[in-house]
Amino acid sequence: MINYQNFIYESLQKVTKVAKDNFGKVSSITKPEDNNQVLTKTDLEIGQLLISAIEKKFPGHNIIDEEAGVINKNADFTWVIDPIDGTSNFANASPLYGCMFGLLHEQQPIAGGIALPYFSEIFTAASGSGAFCNGKRIHVSNEKRLSDCLVAYGIDGHSNEPDFTRTECKILAEIILNIRNLRTSNSVFDIALVAKGSYGAFLNRTSKVWDNVAQQIIIEEAGGKYTNFFGDQIDYSNSMHEPNRNYSFLAASPEIHAQLLRIINIFRH
Repeated sequence: MINYQNFIYESLQKVTKVAKDNFGKVSSITKPEDNNQVLTKTDLEIGQLLISAIEKKFPGHNIIDEEAGVINKNADFTWVIDPIDGTSNFANASPLYGCMFGLLHEQQPIAGGIALPYFSEIFTAASGSGAFCNGKRIHVSNEKRLSDCLVAYGIDGHSNEPDFTRTECKILAEIILNIRNLRTSNSVFDIALVAKGSYGAFLNRTSKVWDNVAQQIIIEEAGGKYTNFFGDQIDYSNSMHEPNRNYSFLAASPEIHAQLLRIINIFRH
C-alpha cells in the first residue's frame, strides 16, 4: 500500500503552521444555512492548501472539502477534508480545535490524520498500520467500567426540531449518571483524547462525512470501535452525491462502547 501516513503527516505539519499563525487573529461569519456553523478565512486557506497537496500527489482522486465542496474524478479513492473542526472555538481563540482529513477507498476509511495545532500534536493512521501521535503508537483506554471514564458528548441545538434536542438531552442525562464526568469541546479535540486513552468515548448525533472519515480510521487503528450513535456501521456510500447528509457517531474502546449502547438503546425507537 502507498504510505499515505507520510503524506498526511507532512500535509498536517503545513496546515498546523497556518492555523498557529492565524490563531487569535481572525473574525468569523455564521453560515446562512446553519446557525451552529461558522466560517473563517483560515478554513478556506487550509482547505485550499490540502486540496492543492492532494491534486499534486494524487491527481486522479476525488475530494470532498467542507467549504469547497465536491471534486468528482469518478475514482475509487476519495479524500475528505475538514479544514478546521471546531471553527467556533478557533474563531473565539479557544485552543480546542483541530484540522483533519481522511481517505476513503470504495467507501471504507483506509487512512487519516488529525492536527491539534495549539498542542503541536499530529495523529495519523492507516489500515493495518496502527495509530500514532507525533510518531508514537497510541491506544484507546483500557478502563473496563463506564463509571471510571471521562466521556465527551458534542451536542448542537436544533431550533427547527426542538423535540429532537430535548430527547437528546434525556439521553445525555442518562449517560452522565453512569460515567465519572462529562467533557465537551464539540470538536476533534475530543476524539483525539479518546484515541490516546484519556477519554473513554466521544459521541455526537450531528456531524457530516468530513467529521467522520479521519476520526474513524484513527479510532479503529487505536483499538477502538467506531459506529453510528446506535451501534450500526456507518454508510459512506452516497457521500459524493449527498455531502451534507447528517451522520452520528459513537467512538470508544470496545468495552465502553458496549456499555454506552446499553444506555442509548433504551431510547431507540
